[in-house]
Amino acid sequence: MLVEEAFNSLHPESLGYTFSLKYSAKFNPYNANVRLKGNKIEFNLSKKWKTVSKEIQMGLVQSLLVKILKSKVRLKNTTNIDLYNIFIKKVHISVPKTKSDPVLSQSFDRVNERYFYGVIEKPNLGWHSSANKLGSYEYGSDTISISRMLQGRETELLDYIIYHEMLHKKQKFESRGLRNYHHTPEFRRKEKEFENQKEIENKIKMLSRPRLAIPGFFLKQ
Repeated sequence: MLVEEAFNSLHPESLGYTFSLKYSAKFNPYNANVRLKGNKIEFNLSKKWKTVSKEIQMGLVQSLLVKILKSKVRLKNTTNIDLYNIFIKKVHISVPKTKSDPVLSQSFDRVNERYFYGVIEKPNLGWHSSANKLGSYEYGSDTISISRMLQGRETELLDYIIYHEMLHKKQKFESRGLRNYHHTPEFRRKEKEFENQKEIENKIKMLSRPRLAIPGFFLKQ
């Protein structure tokens, strides 16, 4: 079984876990999650993963295992994880661009021309209703998603959040051992290049307090 092989490669000693793996059409392309229930580890993967090589799927499974078991056992990096990281950084090239919004599209175009010389390919763009994050970039579906809390707000606030997520699309992440770093020193340096960045962050703090946290726009990042 793919999951058992992935686990044994990551941690060759048996720890008494049982596994299940399901592919679901409910997920966005190349999304996945994992749950630990007692001694059972359940993996749910987007159906898109069925078309990907076994070696890369093993890297995905191992990456998910690292997230839930790193505090319980000593784990090591693998070639499969490296292959998965390379794949997820490049998958946006083949993802269909079918989702858009006129307001977000205009914001993207403004930011792209001003800060990226117009070279960033437009991803899928959409709104979300979450109160826990102002923006996110999803690698697997090549999607920038923005909180509806920003609808009707000052243009510069929306453009700044779009800029932040475009930096994620452009720079991806750095891998060091078993950890991926999304907000690197280079990322933070580029983030400060946005005009009036400090003033805008102060405005966002007032807007988001106490329900949201920045920078990063994720409560736990």
